[in-house]
Amino acid sequence: MEFFFGWCVIAAGIGMGIGSIGTGIGQGLAIQKAVEGVARNPGASGKILTTMMIGLAMIESLAIYVFVVAMIILYANPFKEDVLRLLGVS
Repeated sequence: MEFFFGWCVIAAGIGMGIGSIGTGIGQGLAIQKAVEGVARNPGASGKILTTMMIGLAMIESLAIYVFVVAMIILYANPFKEDVLRLLGVS
C-alpha cells in the first residue's frame, strides 16, 4: 500500500517539475522577445506589453493545470480503491 502512495508522490513531484520547467522557459522566451520588440520600436510598447501579458497568463495557466493534476494524484486519487483492492487491502 505504501508503495502505491510513494509512487503517487513521485509522479506528482516529477509532473510539477516538468510543468514548472516548461512554463518557466516559455515565459522567459516571451519576455525576451517582448523586450527586444520594445527596444526596436519603443512607440509600440503598449501593444507589445499588452500582448505579452495575455500570453504570460496563458502560459501560467498550464502550470496551474499541472498543479491541479498533481493535487488530484496526491489527495483525490481516482485509482486508490482499485489499487488497494488489487493489493488485498480493504
